[in-house]
Amino acid sequence: MLTEPRRPAVVRESPRAHWYAVATVCIGAFMGQLDASIVTLALPRLGSDLNAGAGAVEWVALAYLLVLVAMVVAVGRIADAAGRKLLYVYGFGVFTAGSVICGFAQTLPMLIAARMIQAVGAAMLQANSVALIAETVPRPLLGRAIGVQGSAQALGLALGPAIGGVLLSLGGWRLIFLVNLPAGTIGLVLGWLLLPRSRSRRPIEGSDWPGAVLLALAAAGALLYLSLGTRTGYSAAEALAVLAGGSLAAVGFVLRERSAKAALIDLSILRRPALAMGLGGGLVSYLVLFGTLYVVPYYLSAGHVPAGSIGLRLAVLPVALGIAAPIGGRLLDRFGASPLTVGGLALAAAGSFEIALRHGTLGLLVGLALLGLGLGTFIPANNATIMLASPPGHAGVVSGILNMTRGIGTALGVAVAGAVYAAAATSSGAAHGVSITLAVLGVLALATSQALRLGSRSGGVGPSTS
Repeated sequence: MLTEPRRPAVVRESPRAHWYAVATVCIGAFMGQLDASIVTLALPRLGSDLNAGAGAVEWVALAYLLVLVAMVVAVGRIADAAGRKLLYVYGFGVFTAGSVICGFAQTLPMLIAARMIQAVGAAMLQANSVALIAETVPRPLLGRAIGVQGSAQALGLALGPAIGGVLLSLGGWRLIFLVNLPAGTIGLVLGWLLLPRSRSRRPIEGSDWPGAVLLALAAAGALLYLSLGTRTGYSAAEALAVLAGGSLAAVGFVLRERSAKAALIDLSILRRPALAMGLGGGLVSYLVLFGTLYVVPYYLSAGHVPAGSIGLRLAVLPVALGIAAPIGGRLLDRFGASPLTVGGLALAAAGSFEIALRHGTLGLLVGLALLGLGLGTFIPANNATIMLASPPGHAGVVSGILNMTRGIGTALGVAVAGAVYAAAATSSGAAHGVSITLAVLGVLALATSQALRLGSRSGGVGPSTS
């Protein structure tokens, strides 16, 4: 039987032990999110090398996202019972093994299967990342620590295409997977040595495999609908059939969880206003982030901007986010979550409106910077709000739900922004398309900011970490 390894005494006694743990968690957060986006740039090369069409190759990316989103909540529930360090450390091993198999895959089915193994490891990492920090770091430092982790996670997602482009030019598509071998090995060793054993556990009194399957089908249905919609149209019969199947699974999941003796998710915890609104805000934040990252390159490409220049301009957003997240974490420890969640999304909305109104070079750069600063301020405060609202013994499940909503928000960002841009640009050109799309994203961010403000006034949102 697997048990959580103990930390060496010299590490356990160090006054900086919690920061060692945060650094280890950040490695996993960065790797898992990086791999979710890094492969997109390599898909054309993959299709050529493996003699596969675009529709088949798309499953290299889609299979990873589907397994990750479908499994992350169930893995979080297991971690609540078996120990978060245990699953996190072995998650590094599974993720690294899947990466190596990807790097040596000779056929497309083998590559897709290896990507699914990767996603299982990524789910083990992501379901525990925020929960480990919440359990390891002293309460006065929690905001700062979650800010660092949020920065690592968002940077991994945002920088994936850029890093993928460099690796692709250096060694082909296999290198984007094999590079995980040294990073994953380092993460596994550091996790074994530096992470603390779980202090609180919630024993599994029974299994809820039907609930886990229904939740996986519901998440898969939503993501498959968004993926099919971009190719066949969102009103096509096959896309609507997938959406209907996912919706039925979602209804079945709710009914199952209400009556199950050992429910996968105790639905009563989602009635906590701080948790429910935090999850909704997190979904919108990633919708806005990836909607922008998806649409802006299309607009710039239509203006014949070189690919290298597009990458440099887009880099303004993740760089600003990476700068703001740790600072936002420090401010969270001093001022509490509410001013930062409300203000962060309002600032992100201002950035979206700036691009919508002035999408020349200067306006675009200013808007991307404002977006990055706003989302970098929002993410750590929102994650802290969610984890502080989590009942004892439910941190793994709540962390898993947080990551699932983040994945769905990412997919929604691509789908919504892509659909709006395509409709507007087709009728009136690329400049009109980016204006309308960023205006829609700005309205979503501003509306969510105001909803959080109203929630904080009622006392249900934005607990202080002090």
